[in-house]
Amino acid sequence: MKYDDVKDSISQVLISHEELDSKLDELAAQISKDYADVDNLLCIGVLKGAAYTLVSVTRRMSISAPIDFMSLSSYGSGMESSHTITVRSDLTTDVAGKNILILEDIVDSGYTLNWLIDELKKRGAASVKVMALLSKPERREYEVPIDYLGFTIPNEFVVGFGMDYNDHYRNLDFIGVLDPKVYAN
Repeated sequence: MKYDDVKDSISQVLISHEELDSKLDELAAQISKDYADVDNLLCIGVLKGAAYTLVSVTRRMSISAPIDFMSLSSYGSGMESSHTITVRSDLTTDVAGKNILILEDIVDSGYTLNWLIDELKKRGAASVKVMALLSKPERREYEVPIDYLGFTIPNEFVVGFGMDYNDHYRNLDFIGVLDPKVYAN
């Protein structure tokens, strides 16, 4: 979906399609280099948001790595975290002894990612590293390690490239700031 399709809902294009492509190439190249001689790499994405990021990065990588997904929720009925993690769908792969790379769309408060890193370590992962397409440090409540970072963004409600509002705008080919009139009811 392009900007013209949603221009009344998007107040600003924060990261263009071209900027995303360039950064995804860069991240995939660095990950491929760093993991070239690493055994048992497993790439994990948290659904639904990180699906676009995980697929876009792994298809650009020059190394082969299996992927798996988890579906987690830390949100109640609104847009604020409830600080209670619910595992909606678990991994199908045993992570024990694996070198895990979590590919995230956005690190906001850090709560869910902090929980996930701890959970993977409890399950016996040999190592856990994080790639985040976006980081929103102004919202950070839990400091989490980000080993590979795409963009640092301001404290704005962003959609596109996997990120949504009520399951809409996820398929935008750019990252945009959602106009507050859309969600301020």
